[in-house]
Amino acid sequence: MLNLTYEYKLIPTDAQRQTFDRWLEICCKVYNYALRERKDWANSRKCNLNSCSIKQEYIIPVDTPRPTFYTQCKSLAEAKKSIPELKEPHTHVLQQVLRQLESACVAMWERGYGFPRFKKRMRSFVFPQLNLETVRKFEGNWEVNLPKLGWVKMRLSRLIPEGFEVKQIRIVKRASGYYAMLSVAMDVEVPQAVPSGHGIGIDLGLEHFLATSDGQLIGRPRFLMEGQCKLKSLQRQLSHKKKGSRKFRQLSHRIARHHEYISNSRKDFHFKIAHQLCDSRSDPLKRNRAGMIFAEELNLKAMSAGMLCKHTLDAGFGQFLSILGHVCFKRGVYFTKVNANGTSQTCPRCQTHTGKKLLSERVHKCSECGYETNRDIAAAQVVLQRGYTAVGHNKSEFWGGQVA
Repeated sequence: MLNLTYEYKLIPTDAQRQTFDRWLEICCKVYNYALRERKDWANSRKCNLNSCSIKQEYIIPVDTPRPTFYTQCKSLAEAKKSIPELKEPHTHVLQQVLRQLESACVAMWERGYGFPRFKKRMRSFVFPQLNLETVRKFEGNWEVNLPKLGWVKMRLSRLIPEGFEVKQIRIVKRASGYYAMLSVAMDVEVPQAVPSGHGIGIDLGLEHFLATSDGQLIGRPRFLMEGQCKLKSLQRQLSHKKKGSRKFRQLSHRIARHHEYISNSRKDFHFKIAHQLCDSRSDPLKRNRAGMIFAEELNLKAMSAGMLCKHTLDAGFGQFLSILGHVCFKRGVYFTKVNANGTSQTCPRCQTHTGKKLLSERVHKCSECGYETNRDIAAAQVVLQRGYTAVGHNKSEFWGGQVA
């Protein structure tokens, strides 16, 4: 089964826009109520009966079962009889909100995440089941059919491939408007890319965004840092406006639009670099396009908590690696991650451990074999060698991506 997601800009009417906002508000209330129910049940089981707090305590009967997705769905169906606003959104939309909360709780138990937080606002909702006719062209305009909402105009920036069927639609609210994310699927088996052809190792950093084992260095655009001057100006103006006034709302919207512009610029840069890596050639004659790409398996959580956290988050390494894996899948290029420990402390030619380097040392120079090159390029060459070892390529003598 091949699954893809296509994103399109919606052009709703004023009535449809108000309905979207109303549904998002109701989804937020359902999520917070269900989360409050789960938290109360958990707090009532925290201490023994003989050691409860003398001030206050959550008292819930002992035989009360733990709230789950299925029990809360039943409670939601009963609540619709007494709360009319719960009947406005589609039933499946509210059920998907409870499923989202269930996924957050499962992640808390299995992956060690913290307890889910209450939401001030919801930014999206999902239609998991659709009608037979989902997208059509009517009077020169493309429209999408949403359950209980009818046909909504959208800007079809690219056609849906033939043979694919729309499975679900997510409506997302952003500063620039509403978007429809169509999940399409086709019942076909897609073979995974096999490791073959020219290999490339990449090293991510802040001095240069990316260094390849072929000696290419790509600079790091500072999206947030360059747009921070305008953000400071807008936020300074916002601080002098009365909260809730017309000017306050206008400035808040301008700030949100600028944040979205920064995010879109970063994402566009990541896609272009990913395609550029897949188009890399192994020789000046422009032959042997890249067939394998290897990257470091970085500890992104630790990198985002250090002294350079703002610059690290501005670079968006996690988003880039995710996009690179997706682009490699579409282009038929093999992609995998390798161990990142010690890549800058190993000589790619003689495999000698050179010891730790200061951040100010930007040149790798081996005292054993005399190999000298840029520090990031040397690390990318070590990543390439570890990638070759991981895929089982039988190359006994190579360094820097080439046979010695």
